[in-house]
Amino acid sequence: MANTPQSKKRARQNERREDINKARRSRIRTFVRKVEEAILTGNAETAAAALRAAQPELARGVTKGVLHKNTVSRKISRLAARVNALSA
Repeated sequence: MANTPQSKKRARQNERREDINKARRSRIRTFVRKVEEAILTGNAETAAAALRAAQPELARGVTKGVLHKNTVSRKISRLAARVNALSA
């Protein structure tokens, strides 16, 4: 349990950031899920549009410190490869 005023304030800040980060992570997962669902339907145009919408969200997750840079890079690369395989 926090004892000093500073540690109490940090605990409050951590709770607030946890909620924000949880919402951001959920939003990112939703965008990625939309891409994967579009890939499963086999529609290349829809999948490409979903991927274009998901990329900035994933990049924002990196800048906000929710996800690691290499994790996002790997996710985008793998999704792009699957979308490109549809159109080929």
